[in-house]
Amino acid sequence: MDAAEKSSTFPVIAPLEISDAPALMDYVMRNRLFLRALEPLRPDAYFTIEEQVEEIRRAQARSREGSAYAFGLFSKGALVGRVALSNVVRGAGQYATIGYSVDQSHNGKGYATEAVRLAVAFAFRDAGLHRIQGAVMPENPASARVLIKARFRPEGHFQRYLRINERWADHDIYAITEEDWIGAGRPRGESAHP
Repeated sequence: MDAAEKSSTFPVIAPLEISDAPALMDYVMRNRLFLRALEPLRPDAYFTIEEQVEEIRRAQARSREGSAYAFGLFSKGALVGRVALSNVVRGAGQYATIGYSVDQSHNGKGYATEAVRLAVAFAFRDAGLHRIQGAVMPENPASARVLIKARFRPEGHFQRYLRINERWADHDIYAITEEDWIGAGRPRGESAHP
């Protein structure tokens, strides 16, 4: 995706490039405390430009392998969030896990929902996946609303599912299948290529 597309006034997703490393570094530093309660504990080395360059390189390699797909969420040329399809299973499963975050100054603007919708469209249309699932801590109802707005359905509750900020946290599981997505009529933005 070129700079003009990333400068769109409406949020778009695009694979991160090495040239995005300074913006990614700024994003992770600006949101370090905000995201701490919602993500695995990160070592101090994670919060360096060198590590952000390596994060992008690893994401590019996983994308080439088809084992994960990571995107930046851009609005008006600024990196305002991230969305990723990870833990991709091929073979009979054809599914992945979705994760996302949005800059704390952009919460409540619909950016996370749009990022999820665009990533789901990519998953079904371009990556050949059949099912996407997301895990949300019960104490984060805003994240659950993102998935519901993106037409995910609740599927259950997993106790001590993921280690978040040094503790095993319960998560509610949401999912969408390709059939759900097709039946939903693919809301605005989902036909655009990321």
